[in-house]
Amino acid sequence: MAGDLSTLEACIAAEADGWRLDRALAAALPQFSRERLKKLIASGHVRKADGSEARDPKSAVEKGQNFTVSVPAPEPAEAAPQDIPLDIVFEDEHLIVIDKPAGLVVHPAAGNADGTLVNALLHHCAGRLSGIGGVARPGIVHRIDKDTSGLIVAAKTDKAHEGLAKQFAAHSIDRVYKAIVHNLVNKSEDKIETNLARSPRNRKKIAVVEPPHGKHAITRYKRIEALNNATLIECRLETGRTHQIRVHMAHIGHSLIGDPVYGRPKPALKDVLKRLDFKRQALHAMRIGFIHPVTSNALAFDSELPVDIQELFRALHV
Repeated sequence: MAGDLSTLEACIAAEADGWRLDRALAAALPQFSRERLKKLIASGHVRKADGSEARDPKSAVEKGQNFTVSVPAPEPAEAAPQDIPLDIVFEDEHLIVIDKPAGLVVHPAAGNADGTLVNALLHHCAGRLSGIGGVARPGIVHRIDKDTSGLIVAAKTDKAHEGLAKQFAAHSIDRVYKAIVHNLVNKSEDKIETNLARSPRNRKKIAVVEPPHGKHAITRYKRIEALNNATLIECRLETGRTHQIRVHMAHIGHSLIGDPVYGRPKPALKDVLKRLDFKRQALHAMRIGFIHPVTSNALAFDSELPVDIQELFRALHV
């Protein structure tokens, strides 16, 4: 077929005898997700040995049966590649882990059409993206806020994207943050469990709501060190909701220092923030751990607190 990136041969293994076509092909061609193969089957890109199209992903296959899969070249992504420096913590042919600076938006959206992490990844990974759902783009399976710094993982292949997405959906990704919050946290550790949803009064904010409304959210936190009218804490996400840590800590009276949406600094802190020119929430994604979706290796990465939060910590140190 014109414009194909590649034509692959797939032979059905003995253990796949009687399986659905899409499942059997996913086992024979592990670089593709089952959903991607379903789309290829439905669009006529899979043919039997006699040249006829195999258009039903549910059809049963037999061991030893041969199929030809024609994979179209990925369509160009809507976002444009941009040469933006990246702090790369880990990279292989399947995925990439970035230490994102505060101020960098993850995904293009209204008000941030470019200059994002996606634009940077499209430039960095040029020619090395196999296509997420048939589009040459990095697979962003989680986000951190523009003014939150720290670790974020992105998929470079369809298979990696599917595997990471499943781990995030199962809440099996290890995500740990450090934050500096207002006031002294009395408990050495605790769990915050609420439902979260868009605030009806301000659609840009997330609010704690009563069940059954909203989505279930759990944050576990530990007190690391008491500071001057503040506390350094560590938060571990059991779920990954929008603004989760920011909303949960504000909900228990310990909003993040510098948070322009959910917190207001006490007069004593205003001078410190002004002197340091600290204008963002003091939140850093310090650790991410997961199972590599292709190699099955356990991976974990750590990131030190960035300079601005270190300076804030020293300024507030008792």
